[in-house]
Amino acid sequence: MLTTDQDKFLLNGEEFRVLSGSIHYFRVVPAYWKDRLLKLKVLGLNTVETYIPWNLHEPKKGQFDFDGIADFESFVKVAEEVGLYVILRPSPYICAEWEFGGLPAWLLKDKNIELRCSDPTYLKHVDEYYDELIPRIQPLLSSHGGPVIAVQIENEYGGFGDEEAYLTHLEEGLKNRGIDVLLFTSDGPDMIQAGSLPHVLTTLNFGSRVENALKELTGFKKISPKMCMEFWIGWFDYWGGEHHTRNAADVAAVFEEMLEKNMSVNYYMFHGGTNFGFYNGANHYEAYTPTITSYDYDALLSESGEITEKYKQVQNVLRKYTNVSNELPEPIQKKAYGELRLIESISLFDLVDSLTQPVIHPRPLSMEQLDQAYGYTLYRVQITGKGVYEVDTTPIRDRAYLYVNGQFERVVYRNDPDKTISIEFPEDRNTLELFVENMGRVNYGKKMKDSKGLIDNLWINGRFHSGWEMYPLELTDDCSIHFNSNKDERFPKFFHGELEVDEVADTFINLEGWTKGNVYVNNTNIGRYWEVGPQKTLFIPGPLLKRGKNRIVVLELEGHHSNAVTFTDQPELG
Repeated sequence: MLTTDQDKFLLNGEEFRVLSGSIHYFRVVPAYWKDRLLKLKVLGLNTVETYIPWNLHEPKKGQFDFDGIADFESFVKVAEEVGLYVILRPSPYICAEWEFGGLPAWLLKDKNIELRCSDPTYLKHVDEYYDELIPRIQPLLSSHGGPVIAVQIENEYGGFGDEEAYLTHLEEGLKNRGIDVLLFTSDGPDMIQAGSLPHVLTTLNFGSRVENALKELTGFKKISPKMCMEFWIGWFDYWGGEHHTRNAADVAAVFEEMLEKNMSVNYYMFHGGTNFGFYNGANHYEAYTPTITSYDYDALLSESGEITEKYKQVQNVLRKYTNVSNELPEPIQKKAYGELRLIESISLFDLVDSLTQPVIHPRPLSMEQLDQAYGYTLYRVQITGKGVYEVDTTPIRDRAYLYVNGQFERVVYRNDPDKTISIEFPEDRNTLELFVENMGRVNYGKKMKDSKGLIDNLWINGRFHSGWEMYPLELTDDCSIHFNSNKDERFPKFFHGELEVDEVADTFINLEGWTKGNVYVNNTNIGRYWEVGPQKTLFIPGPLLKRGKNRIVVLELEGHHSNAVTFTDQPELG
């Protein structure tokens, strides 16, 4: 059992320093959990930390998933086999640059719900989720002979609210369901007073300025164990931005400073992994910035699990303080499979009726109102009268492709500064279609109630229009699309090819010549691509491939000037 005594951690009564690293099981294929955990152990760390994202485990209200990449119990057991302790952070909210900060999209179907507070509706959903989740955690606790030594109550709450009653409700909810190990909160040093409970361990999140962080902690709690729960050693990237890196020597120096001050440390991230599918989050300050598919984070291990220079320099520091092994797991093979031509294609408009059922309503409904979490929604409405009409695009979330009478008109993005556009309607009766993409719900800050699709009716030619048809298209897999009927030439389009593999290995798919969309490998959505960068390749873990023919499907939203993709053994990020 991990306990506290004045300013120390004790493990089974002996003084203990937590040396930890973050690995999110949901960003790593299960076949590679052991490899990543062994590399953490060999580095010289004794603990692994992971979030538990609510939206992964309850994707639809009352429907729970704890299998495959969602099987966190198996991840914890593998960590135990490797010889690691475990810190779990099952807060309803996790941030983590993960879609909606880990909250399930279906919460937003209720427009009146208030998040991360004592709103009875919100707490009822949390409690019902915990009734399913916490009994799975309890047998893994160190008090039951398992490896879990600590559990988080809420995550960076001081950056969102200050309601002690809410934190207390979560604390009591954990305890009443059998969580009897060390509980804690974590916040930036300037946010701990709002995000902490007086009788619960307060931990810090920061990347530098160690002395200032400790001054904030001791000013708040004079005597307390000192732990950096998130030592930010890199950063995440967003589409259209630059790839973030941090100097390895600087990370090692700050780490050594913390060790000299007798601090416990959790590396965020030890290994970042991948935002598979549609699970990337977004931030929204001055503009909306969706996170890229790679969660490389410039961590100690690369996205594909490679040892980095940062890893080596941190290990040199740890050698001064603890026993460090020189044995590493065998490197995982990477292969360049070369070029693959995608010779079959079909317009999504030819497939809509076979992929989903239309919803008819007088007004457009948001994705959440359509019981849709991710992906795309096709909206269709009739506009009477010829003319060039002004359209207010404010309700579009996040990116829409507009068509009039089957002809592509333009792309609209929520970051466009001008929210009024002009569209020509050439006939007495016209069909307006909007293919709307959810690019990731905001995961941090005041704009988290980030509904998707059309969140309100469009103001066109000075009035609202009724009689909307809506087609929800989550496309979490490739829906086993058949490429045998292609009448419509419009984008979005699916493209298909078969990759022949004689030896399975990790690889990266390069999409030069393509614009924007998603890639599916043997029916698994491996994530988004976009020519704006900084990410130019998508990581394909070897376990997603098989010997022989592999089905590769690309959903291209906008257009392309290449019919081929290339499989390389090197990532291109930045």
